[in-house]
Amino acid sequence: MTTGKINVSVENIFPLIKKFLYSDHEIFLRELISNGTDATLKLKHLTSIGEAKVEYGNPIIEVKIDKEGKKLHIIDQGLGMTADEVEKYINQVAFSGAEEFLDKYKDSAKDSGIIGHFGLGFYSAFMVAEKVEIITKSFKDEPAAHWTCDGSPEFTLEPADKTTRGTEIILHIAEDSLEFLEESKINQLLNKYNKFMPIPIKFGTKTEKIEQKKGEEVAPEDKDKTFTEVETDNIINNPNPAWTKLPTELSDADYKNFYHELYPMQFEEPLFHIHLNVDYPFNLTGILYFPKLGSDLQIQKDKIQLYQNQVYVTDNVEGIVPEFLTMLKGVIDSPDIPLNVSRSGLQADAAVKKISNYITRKVADKLKSLFNENREDFEKKWNDIKIVLEYGMLSEDKFYEKAGAFVLYPTVDDTFYTLEELKEKLAANQTDKDGKLVVLYAGNKEAQHSYIEIAKEKGYEVLLLDSPIISHLIQKIEGDNSGLTFVRVDSDHIDNLIKKEETTISKLSEEEQTNLKTVLETIVPKQNYSVQLEAMDSQAAPFIITQPEFMRRMKEMSQSGGGGMFGMGNMPEMYNLVVNTNSDLATTILTTEDKSAQESLVKQALDLAKLSQNLLKGEALTAFVKRSFDMIK
Repeated sequence: MTTGKINVSVENIFPLIKKFLYSDHEIFLRELISNGTDATLKLKHLTSIGEAKVEYGNPIIEVKIDKEGKKLHIIDQGLGMTADEVEKYINQVAFSGAEEFLDKYKDSAKDSGIIGHFGLGFYSAFMVAEKVEIITKSFKDEPAAHWTCDGSPEFTLEPADKTTRGTEIILHIAEDSLEFLEESKINQLLNKYNKFMPIPIKFGTKTEKIEQKKGEEVAPEDKDKTFTEVETDNIINNPNPAWTKLPTELSDADYKNFYHELYPMQFEEPLFHIHLNVDYPFNLTGILYFPKLGSDLQIQKDKIQLYQNQVYVTDNVEGIVPEFLTMLKGVIDSPDIPLNVSRSGLQADAAVKKISNYITRKVADKLKSLFNENREDFEKKWNDIKIVLEYGMLSEDKFYEKAGAFVLYPTVDDTFYTLEELKEKLAANQTDKDGKLVVLYAGNKEAQHSYIEIAKEKGYEVLLLDSPIISHLIQKIEGDNSGLTFVRVDSDHIDNLIKKEETTISKLSEEEQTNLKTVLETIVPKQNYSVQLEAMDSQAAPFIITQPEFMRRMKEMSQSGGGGMFGMGNMPEMYNLVVNTNSDLATTILTTEDKSAQESLVKQALDLAKLSQNLLKGEALTAFVKRSFDMIK
């Protein structure tokens, strides 16, 4: 028997591992299973090139709980280790078995899928175990070895009587980690970290019903049954997930089934998927899904899972996936994403930036393809995906450059235009006095209904742009299109449009209009309202409230997080009161001699206009209701 001290380059390596090396103790199981997977894949590679003269067979990795003995077993059927290799790879922490293997076989092993590292990954076992044993037999014709360590730098290494190839790691679980002897806990961890490992993982057994074939001999007690119950290995993972296959090998049903495999509690179908597959200048595979998103910016993120050669790493993919796409779901797998020693921290570098740019381009290309192939279907899905695309236009210049080919601008009547189509549509009818094309839009179809109807009566096209970030996006689009301006339908700027119909003539004389404005300005609060007279159709509303476009837009941006730089956190409420001089009410106000009655008419009309804009609240609303009842008594 050999005894000795583990050769480490850091003092007190075990307390360091226990406290600092890994942010979460539970990943010890991922690391140990990853090492077992490595050992199995290495053997597969060596047998395929004729360097290992053994049968590869159908190896699995088994996880077993011995609750009574407070032990957890991880068993693989990989290449195993000789005593010398245990000494080298386990005791001398500075070496990395996977790195040395890849260096030796760097050409032939390029696609072997080897993922982990001996060394520090193995030592994560001491986060939950007070003692660890390794019983291992190499595929080479050498004796098996038994290594034991109690969490101190002391170890023992002696021959073992193991006769089958592979490695068994036995964790003697510490008193503060007994949760890892619970079947439910281990099952949870295996499903979280090892669900798609490339080697089958067995955890316990399950009962299966096998249909009996006609004429088959069965036990007397089973002669009346149509099936036989048998115990089989419970394989908890899918070694060949959809993203490891070529798109040509998968049907739409396969993609949907994999979505539900990823998200068992998600009952809605995804809208569409994007299959990622690139091998130069980096390796990356994956499948991204567009779920139904609507207009809510507070959508739960962290639904994209990052894998490294089918080993789960994290669901925090910021930096790898552009931020606007973190609202999607799916899987990304890349061996070229640099991770820290625990596989759970991403390091920003040039490779990651290239991957992010690739994903952005691939998503944009897919959206363009979907738009071109079936525009009608794309339009139906628009409201469910628009928040992602609008956010992408704001945050990613490369996406913005491509977005013009598929981003849509819907009208209140559900007609959809691209920006170029919209410009062509507006050119004949919607220009202002400066010659700019004016895009009229509503932010809330219900609240701004009366304004929409007025604009439509004048023959104007009104878009429905109702996402919470639309004011920011409008600023960007206007900045890149100097001949275009966006105006909300309840804005004062709508009056500056050059109408195709002749200007309506006021039935009030100039003197009467001056007198009417004087009356109104003595009653309407000057600090909040600017009175404007306009000759409109006699059927149009007599009092209309609009808001200065610039002030409204700055306020919107301030409320949505972009106004700090403008110093407009407490902007005053300023509106325009537009009075239709051709309305009967305007004439009645002008001709009423009783000042009290005249004031009541103006206040009532103003409150009705405020009510239509949801501006009448609190004490003012109470006074309006009382006044209304008094007037109808």
